[in-house]
This record gives sequence, structure tokens and C-alpha cells, in this order.
Amino acid sequence: MKNLAVLFVLLFGLISIAALAQKKSNSHKIVFQFTNANDTIQQKAFANQLNNLTAHWPKAKYEVVVYNMGLEFLMPKKSKHIAAIKALHEKGVRFVVCENTMKNRKITKDQLIPEVEYVPAGIAEIVEKQEQGWSYIKGGF
Repeated sequence: MKNLAVLFVLLFGLISIAALAQKKSNSHKIVFQFTNANDTIQQKAFANQLNNLTAHWPKAKYEVVVYNMGLEFLMPKKSKHIAAIKALHEKGVRFVVCENTMKNRKITKDQLIPEVEYVPAGIAEIVEKQEQGWSYIKGGF
């Protein structure tokens, strides 16, 4: 009888671990850091990377934290990839901009596309996402 109870506990434990592993693999959350200047090759590559991931994991959560020179990626007057960014936004990709960078570079909200959201500090946003279990990827190359 004791052996049966031990076997039951072990079997239940293995099933629980397998269920947790399966649940984790289906709930991807990825935060990207994007700080590249107006380099159209890097911006195009980054947009392609995001398209590939959203096609592979359409239900995943994606957030792109943009600061420093990366803001040009989200500026209609400087970026050649606004249509791609808007299409990604429609797929659920969030683009968030660092307000510290905006202040330091004297960039106003009307200079950016309306699809962006704002955070007080870009690096702090990335750290907080990682603390919440998000995977971190440096965007571009």
C-alpha cells in the first residue's frame, strides 16, 4: 500500500511539472531594447525580426522599448519604416518611448507616430519587464 501511495505522489508530481512546463512554453513575453540611430539597414532588419517572431508566436506579448537615438525609428520625418511599425502595432506589438530621452533630445510627442506609448525611463521599463519574467532581446544588430 505504501508503494502505491509513493507511486501516486511521484506520478502526480511529474504530471504537474509537465503541465507547468507546457504552460510556460505557450506564454512568451519578449521585451526588446531599440536604441539604433537612423540606420535604415538596422531598422529594416529589426522590423523583419519582429515580423518573423509575430508570425511564429502570434499570441506572444511583445514590447519594444525605444530610447536614445532609436526614437528616429518612430519619427515619420526620419523613418522609412512607419508602415511596418504600424502593421506590427496592429498585431499587438507595443512601442514604448523613454520620456527621459524625449526631454534630453527635445523631442515632443507630436514628432512621433501616435501608436507609441510612453514610460518615464526606458532602462527601468526593461528591468521591470525582466523582473516580471519577460525575455530580453537587444533589437537590431
